This record gives sequence, structure tokens and C-alpha cells, in this order.
Amino acid sequence: MFHPINRRHILRAGGSLVALPFLPSLGFRRFARAAEPAAAKRLVFLGFGWGVTNESWYPDIKTPGTGYQLPPGLAPLARHQADFTVVQGLWHKFSDEGHWGSTMWLTGANRYAQPGQNFHNSISADQVAAAQLGLQTRFDSLPLNSGERGDPSGHGPGLSMAWDARGKPVGGVNGPVAAFHRLFSDDKTPAAQQRARLAEKQSVLDAVLDNARSLERGLSTADRQKLDEYFSGIRSIETRLAKEEQWIGVPRPEAPLVEPKPGLAGRDEIDLIYDIIIAALQTDSTRVVTFRQPVASLLKSLAIKVAPHDMSHYHGTRAEKLTASQQRDATQSELLAGLLDRLKATAEPGGTSLFDHTTVVYGSNIRTGHELTNCPTLIAGRGAGIKLGHNLVVPSQTPLCNAWLTLLQGSGVTVDRHGDSTGVIEELIA
Repeated sequence: MFHPINRRHILRAGGSLVALPFLPSLGFRRFARAAEPAAAKRLVFLGFGWGVTNESWYPDIKTPGTGYQLPPGLAPLARHQADFTVVQGLWHKFSDEGHWGSTMWLTGANRYAQPGQNFHNSISADQVAAAQLGLQTRFDSLPLNSGERGDPSGHGPGLSMAWDARGKPVGGVNGPVAAFHRLFSDDKTPAAQQRARLAEKQSVLDAVLDNARSLERGLSTADRQKLDEYFSGIRSIETRLAKEEQWIGVPRPEAPLVEPKPGLAGRDEIDLIYDIIIAALQTDSTRVVTFRQPVASLLKSLAIKVAPHDMSHYHGTRAEKLTASQQRDATQSELLAGLLDRLKATAEPGGTSLFDHTTVVYGSNIRTGHELTNCPTLIAGRGAGIKLGHNLVVPSQTPLCNAWLTLLQGSGVTVDRHGDSTGVIEELIA
């Protein structure tokens, strides 16, 4: 019921009148609801190397749809079965390297697309999303890595799972301690000094650009292409500097978790980084996250003595390697279940949860034995408007990038195609 304005809605002080905000308990329920902005969409990509156990991770393709029986590798996710979908039949047609679990996972690039070069990549799906979803956040995206140096986890080349518009690797944040400080530790340098520092960097860029442009005349076509790539890199630095300047003087949010202790590895590190992902989304520090997960340190933390690469070749001498592979799958699923628990428990405006506005992708470009077909793909969350609770079997050799295109568009990102996509996956859309 609407209540007429009365003197309780106005504060009187020193002869001035100050109107109170629209408070639902004072009769402004309709207006308060109308004023609530639409919740932001978020995307989280969780990638791992060395694949999954073929025989015990994938649901039976003969029982598509809902009500399918969870295989042992996904059994720890049972309480969330209605809230995720496994997509089978996806692949990346240009994949030819069975040791690269995440290098091309989000890009769909042809590594031989540039004549005379044996490596080429293109922009990753997270960076496509970040260019639009990250406009109003301090960080366009948050690429996370394990803190273990040289962790042989089957990911392949790259500094994280993110690749920019030039197909160049985007540096990641290594480990939970560095991620915590990136998100929640303020720069104590006075604002004037921060601006001066940025201005100095900008002047250096301007000088470099002037020198580069003076060389442009008389260059060959190949050299011009190389110079254009160089200019593109400079423009990306300029964009980043402009973003930094925009946030000078704006304090970072109060951390919703305690500062991590250094030295965590394996299972404990993954679990803590999942906490940090929740904190990053909850504080709206970013809306796009990638996490290149460790495998070697995970096995070590589980007292598994099989080497991660050997584990992925369990055919032949099966027993010890197969057991290790299956234990790895179950632990990763258990950790993922914990992340989904936290997404559902984190409240958002309007009586919703973080889970209602977030899409979580969990998978790899390869599977056990370095097979490159039927890339393991699990999608959870209601952020992109997809069908949940399904064992979705799509036609064999459907481009993996069709899934990325579907999720990007469903999350409000304006994009017509991505990588080698041929269109969205209609069966995935709710």
C-alpha cells in the first residue's frame, strides 16, 4: 500500500529540509524495486591440463537430457546436478598438440595461420567478454594461475589462459597471495604522484610512437604488418593506463576474506583461489575471471606419486595410473562443488545469488591420452541463460567455439562469431 508523504519522510536541521531516500518500509516499495539496476553478468573459466578419465568422467551418451546417472568422476557434484550441464561432442578442429590443455582452449585459433610461423594465437573468449563486461570495473579481467613455479600441468604455452586481440599472451596473477593484494591492497602513493607516474609512462609511449611512425615510410608489406601489430600493442598499453588513471583515488573494497598465508599448494591452493574468485565477483572488482589450475601440485597434495604426464597415459599398465587419474577427477569435482556452494550462498540484490548471474565453465582442450576430440566441458550457473541439468550430446566435431559464442551472447556480449565458430548451440539455450 502507498503511504502519503508525511513529516517522518523529511529531516529538519537548522532550518533546512533534507529528504530521506526512498525507503521500502516507509511505503516506497514499488519505487525501490523499480530503481534496482539489473545485476551484472559474470563469466568464470576454469581450465586444467592432462584431461579427464575417459571411462569414468563422461556421462553415458545413450542417456542424454535430464535424469542421467552421474559418472564417478562427477559424483561429488551430485547436489548440484540440476544446476550444471555437460556438453559432449565439442572439439577444436585446429588442435594438433596433445600437450596443450589451455593454450588454444578459449581461442579456437589455428597455430599455423601465419605463413612462415609455427605458432599463432588469437583473442580468447574471456578477453572478448572483458572488453565489454569490464568497462565499469577496476579490472577488465582477472587471469589467475597457480603460485607454483614451473608446475608441469599440461597447459602449454602462455602466461595465463588469456590472450589479447593480437593473440599475445596476457600475464596472469600467480597464486592466492598475489591475487589477494591485486584485488584488495591500496596503492599508498599520493594521488598526485600516481598521476605523474602515469603521465611519464604516457610520454614515453608518445615518443616511441613518433619514432615508430618515422620508420613507416619505405617498409615492406610484411614489415608494415609487423609494425601494425606493434601499434596495436601500444594502444592496448594506452588503454590500460587510461583505466588506471580512472581509478586513482578510488579505494579498493574491504576484503571479505583474510589475507592468505604463503606456501599453499595443490588442493588447498585451488580451494583458496576459489574463495578469491568469489571475493572478486562479490566486490565487483571484475566480472571476468580465468584460472589456469595446477595438476602436478594437486597430485602431490593427494599423496599421488604418479607423474601427471604418466597419469594421462594410463592405457597398458593401467592400475596405478588409472587410479590416480580417477582420484584427480573426483578431487577436482569436489572442489568445483564447493565453488558452486559459495556462489549460491553469496547474496545479490533482489533476493538472488551470485550463482544466478554467473556462468562457470570447467574444462580442457584435451582429454586423457592427449585425445583432442570431445573436449571435457561442464557449464554451470544461470548467468548466460542456458539449459541446466542436462547431459547434452551435440553432433560430433561441433566447434568448441560455438559454446563460447553461446555463452558470450547469453551474457550480453555483442559478438557475431568467435574463433572457428559456425553459430550458437541452440540446444544449449534455455
